[in-house]
Amino acid sequence: MLDKNMDIPTALFYIFSVVLLGASFRVITARSPVHAALFLVLAFFSASCVWMLLHAEFLAISLVLVYVGAVMVLFLFVVMMLDINVDALRQGFWTHFPVAALVGVIIALEMAAVLIPGFDVRSAPVPDAAALQMGNTKLLGIQIYTHYLYPLQIAAVLLLVAIVAAIALTLRQRKDSKAMDPSLQIRAKKADRVRIVKMKAEVEAPPAPPASLDSAPLVAGEAKKEAKS
Repeated sequence: MLDKNMDIPTALFYIFSVVLLGASFRVITARSPVHAALFLVLAFFSASCVWMLLHAEFLAISLVLVYVGAVMVLFLFVVMMLDINVDALRQGFWTHFPVAALVGVIIALEMAAVLIPGFDVRSAPVPDAAALQMGNTKLLGIQIYTHYLYPLQIAAVLLLVAIVAAIALTLRQRKDSKAMDPSLQIRAKKADRVRIVKMKAEVEAPPAPPASLDSAPLVAGEAKKEAKS
């Protein structure tokens, strides 16, 4: 049974944790990829609320802005546009389910063996005095731009190189594509584009050529046939 003296933040923590577990379970059990993506968005929102209750504001905001606001929305639109055949993907699900369940249980036990010794439910860690005074986000910014400035710059350069490489690999110039050149349009002149042609309004038809001698017998033969008829 729940403690009657439980405060509101603790109750919200349990509520968001239950929603997070349920949404995570539905991500892997939903039949439709679109529904799975929507449940994943719900799981991200619940995890963000849990982090907010744990005074990790920067992580909560980053999760909402980066994953929910950009990555998951893009993933959802891609899934909706592809119109994946779910029945073909679910073929052989129950055949491979025992092996997949065994692997999942092994991974869960390994994670539990590593993480459980670090948890102490009898006492909660006390936040640092500087974090309580200036806030989690401000303290994180001070640490990044003072002690970890060079690693931050290296990571930014690596991300820039990855963006340029992705654009260079995917950009293909088609030979049949037509595009406008603004510089040529600006330098265009009337004399280069318009040509005035002077010609008469009425042109006389050329005279018909005279009949040749070779065609005279044929004309006489046709006249005789018409006379006989």
